Amino acid sequence: MSDMIHTCQTMSSPYAHLSHRAVLSLTGPDTMVLLERLVTNKTTDWAQGETRYGALLTPQGKVIADYLALRTSEGVLLDVAADYVDDLAKRLKMFRLRSDVQIEKREDLLVIAGLDDAQEGVRPIAGAFEVYLDSRYSGGRLRGLVPKDGWDASPTPLDAYHLDRIKNGVPEQGTDFGTAAVFPADINMDIFEGVALNKGCFVGQEVVSRMHRRGKIRKRTVVVTSPTQTPLESGANLMAIASIGSLTSTQSAHALALIRTDRFGKAQAEGQEFTVDETPVIIEKPDWLQREMNAQAADG
Repeated sequence: MSDMIHTCQTMSSPYAHLSHRAVLSLTGPDTMVLLERLVTNKTTDWAQGETRYGALLTPQGKVIADYLALRTSEGVLLDVAADYVDDLAKRLKMFRLRSDVQIEKREDLLVIAGLDDAQEGVRPIAGAFEVYLDSRYSGGRLRGLVPKDGWDASPTPLDAYHLDRIKNGVPEQGTDFGTAAVFPADINMDIFEGVALNKGCFVGQEVVSRMHRRGKIRKRTVVVTSPTQTPLESGANLMAIASIGSLTSTQSAHALALIRTDRFGKAQAEGQEFTVDETPVIIEKPDWLQREMNAQAADG
């Protein structure tokens, strides 16, 4: 890992400090071998500076913790939900056995994130010694790791970060889902290229592969908006004639919801209106979701 840390003067920052995120470091000669047999994303042909999205699953195929993984000169840095980083570290250490891998929570680092498209790719951020790209956003978003004791910038408010990710359909652990509560497809990990179904075995692969192979994906996370700008509340039911799901995270009139796609498709075909607490809402329907629902309807 680079030991060059640039001093950052106090200033207004276009980056949000993600106080709810933490950093887990994996170093040592067996790091890639360990991750390859455990996690959902590929760890081969992984260039230094490249970021990959992935997760560690239960044997039943549910997400224990998802992360953004940055390949460094010494190993991998995982950007993880802070409430779940200790459990992830514990589980990775259990799987480590005799592998030469050092697993350490980096208490000295903070995670920051930009809110603008990063079409030009990774570029330096003043004060950060690692910068990486979150490709789950259609335009990409820059993230950086900064020293805890050297980051004096006044950051963009965290609410602005959450509004941006919700509008872009990016679920986050700790808000939109807990541990061992969802399958990767429920939070669109396959759409975000966080699941490599053609790699060697990983924990939970059999279940995940079977769901995809048989077309048994029944839940997805979608973007919900109130056209009247009525504030929406997390946990509220998303209704047609009956419930089709519930809101998982919200910012003002924007929300993410985990829905049953079969119920959504049926309600849509019947011309039903969608509401949250009697407030009319619009459900964004990406092309991939419409194709998936069409295929499900064709299969009965």
